[in-house]
Amino acid sequence: MKVVLYQPEIPQNTGTIGRLCVATETPLYLVRPLGFHLDEKAIRRSGLDYWQHLQYKIVDSLAEIKAENPAARLWFLSTKGTKTYTDVSYAENDILVFGSEGAGLSQEIYQQEQAQLITIPQWGPVRSLNLATAVGITLYEAYRQLK
Repeated sequence: MKVVLYQPEIPQNTGTIGRLCVATETPLYLVRPLGFHLDEKAIRRSGLDYWQHLQYKIVDSLAEIKAENPAARLWFLSTKGTKTYTDVSYAENDILVFGSEGAGLSQEIYQQEQAQLITIPQWGPVRSLNLATAVGITLYEAYRQLK
């Protein structure tokens, strides 16, 4: 498994997700542009002293990730998905892609990857879940299935 944050904006979320990735030994991709600098205090505070153990890579596009992982399936998490994250049978080389906190994924991704869009059900009066919460829910479901 791998996690991708597509143009993340909030350093605390990225720090928390980085810590989650260290805990689960999951590589993390960050797709530019980032809404912060990785040396910001907020990243260090939420990632604590675990950031040094994180396997991460900063890339310019999803195409770069696809080229590095040609056998991987990419699953795009979005409130616009029609299939729930629990309906997917995950494989070890799958990649979970999460959009930015403010804009989500690009229109191009929504159009090109419609069959790979999945969602986390919500029934309360909120627009979306916190990014770090969504990553945790989905990543642990994938590992539950695999392990």
